[in-house]
Amino acid sequence: MSDQRFTWRQAFAIYTHRRIIAMVFLGFSAGLPYLLVFSTLTAWLRDEAVSRSAIGFFAWVGITYSIKVLWSPVVDRVPLLWLTRRFGQRRSWMLIAQFGVAGGLTLMSFIGPSDLVLLSVCALVVAFSSATQDVSIDAYRIEAVVDEYQGAMSACYIFGYRVALLMAGAGCLYLADYFSWQLAYQGMALLMLVGVITVLMISEPLRDPAKTDFTAEQQILSDSSTRPVAGWFLAAVVSPFVDFFKRNGRFALVILLFISVFRLSDIAMGIMANPFYIDMGYSLAEIANIAKVFGFFMSIAGSLVCGVLVVRWGIHRPLLIGAVAVALTNGLFAGLSLLDPEISYLAIVISADNLSGGFAATAFVAYLSSLTNRAYTATQYALFSSLMTLPGKFVSGFSGVVVDSFGYFEFFLIAGFMGAPAIILVLILMRHTKVASDGT
Repeated sequence: MSDQRFTWRQAFAIYTHRRIIAMVFLGFSAGLPYLLVFSTLTAWLRDEAVSRSAIGFFAWVGITYSIKVLWSPVVDRVPLLWLTRRFGQRRSWMLIAQFGVAGGLTLMSFIGPSDLVLLSVCALVVAFSSATQDVSIDAYRIEAVVDEYQGAMSACYIFGYRVALLMAGAGCLYLADYFSWQLAYQGMALLMLVGVITVLMISEPLRDPAKTDFTAEQQILSDSSTRPVAGWFLAAVVSPFVDFFKRNGRFALVILLFISVFRLSDIAMGIMANPFYIDMGYSLAEIANIAKVFGFFMSIAGSLVCGVLVVRWGIHRPLLIGAVAVALTNGLFAGLSLLDPEISYLAIVISADNLSGGFAATAFVAYLSSLTNRAYTATQYALFSSLMTLPGKFVSGFSGVVVDSFGYFEFFLIAGFMGAPAIILVLILMRHTKVASDGT
């Protein structure tokens, strides 16, 4: 980060930047496939009387998103022949991934639950293409603007992503109810044109040679004793990880620990949110109106505010605010579990939860973006984003056991306390950054 500081007017004006506006549409393209291979797909399967056991196996498709780091070096370095020559490294991979998502969704619409094996294969194609698109979009987002603008880029990306979740969730269900599941999925495939058109309109980001260090890679590739495949592997796969530890030293382990625990609290809590609302006695309409629609706008508000504050204050203070807010909102859910099901109570808690969640997510994405070396953007960010979700997904698997054993009140308190390590580590990061800046 530079020492430049912006006025409040300049901070808000950042949302008029062309590449920042483009992130809304790229975020939409990234978010659209996610629910179509998860909750929306399970609704389709259950609507067609597929057994719960069979539906459960489809959850394994989601592992694809958590292991995208395995093929991110390919996205980072391997060109797609004439497509890369025409559009550049980032845009060419976005395009091929978007067509993969659209093609997979179209095949899913024709196959349907009549052949679960083929349907699962098509869902895997969609998930793989979607995860690949995530890698390329993340790399573009980081390389397209300077670090000071990353908060705003994250906010616009999250806005587009959440609009897509509404479309792939409620929108797809409406289409299926009024028309058919086949037409609904075909409509979702057609909406991938939003991403395709955006990619065709934006320009490929230029890497700043002053900010990229290819010394290690060039040394590996210039070694005549290194075989071509082994040389590429060392340069594209090993070098990004070596670079991260070289830049951060032993403190790299603290950073990776922080990344793994920051979202532990909200991921662990999130899986029990809808069962909690239903068990409290709220109707499905109330949950949809407050938790989905109203909560959507509160989340966007949190993202936009955080984007401005990152420009104004830098990354660390918003990161601390987000970590504290997420932990505290779990306490609000604990309090809600002791009250009668009043819609006003639900609205207050949902407002606080989504506002803090949107704020924290934007700050965290901006922080992860600042960690990457732009010589290895796709690979390093894929590592961070994979590490970000894996611990939370593992822990959340036990959330139902905790609720059954103790109750919702105790569960939400435990989830809140899971946010404490993230708060402590943010303070450690802030102190480390201050000491490092004072020493230079």
